[in-house]
Amino acid sequence: MDEPTTKATPLLSTAQMAEFAARGVLRFDAVVADELNGRAIEELRAWGARPFSRPTPASLTPLSDCYPEAAIGDVLRLPVVQGIIASLVGPDPVFDHDFVHLRGPRDEVDQRLHADAIIDPTTAFDIQVFYFPHAVAPGEGGTRFVAGTHLRRVNESDIARYQNVRGQADFAGPAGSILVFHHGLWHSGRANRSDRDRVMYKIRLNPTVAQVRQWDTSDLDAVQSEPSDHIFARFDPGKVAHVLRRPEPWWEQASGRLEQRNRALLWRYLTGDTAFDVDYYLTRTERREAIAP
Repeated sequence: MDEPTTKATPLLSTAQMAEFAARGVLRFDAVVADELNGRAIEELRAWGARPFSRPTPASLTPLSDCYPEAAIGDVLRLPVVQGIIASLVGPDPVFDHDFVHLRGPRDEVDQRLHADAIIDPTTAFDIQVFYFPHAVAPGEGGTRFVAGTHLRRVNESDIARYQNVRGQADFAGPAGSILVFHHGLWHSGRANRSDRDRVMYKIRLNPTVAQVRQWDTSDLDAVQSEPSDHIFARFDPGKVAHVLRRPEPWWEQASGRLEQRNRALLWRYLTGDTAFDVDYYLTRTERREAIAP
């Protein structure tokens, strides 16, 4: 398969894609320049003040047609952002929806923990891009997320009763930073205990092609694990399977093995390698099914 790499659009690496498959989130600090951040802040403040009268694209609009004259469009068209998007959802995604999140000063209310939309059991996935145009310090309303929950399917706010989860993190970082979530990742808005507004823009994108080997796969063959890679037999810590078996703080042993299986299934989809496995959970079952009468 040809590698979809260009100099203008730097694609993600296999290591980054494995991290996304395992944890459902990638972080990119300060990838948008200060001048563009400044224009975006002004634009987002205006949009947030009139959320239903701003020029929002219709759902299913090609991303390339969204915001042709807006600062947010300039952010989305940056080569680094285009490369992130293309690696995860392919070259021609469509607009699902977006939202401007404004948190006023001394807003002490935490949003309830949730996964966006309804239960979604599909292997193909949307991404959600969170853009922070100004620096966010701890306690200033950075988005909370629980890494690794993207494959633990829940129905929107079924998890709202959870006040804290082991391993959760709040975004804090420099201006122009971006978080990218798998659409199933558990997250919430945080209280803003500062004396200034917190501005954030979120956009959800749908793939239009199979998300198979859309990143820079030049090193994939070197790091792809054999199906026999097994932590209780023999394994290679330099291979992808070792990334996918790393536990999250909220795991316990039994359900953690189910999460490994789900990660392996996602990596099969991303690579097109239907024999891939992590610790033999899929392989042993499939071998028995193949010989069953």
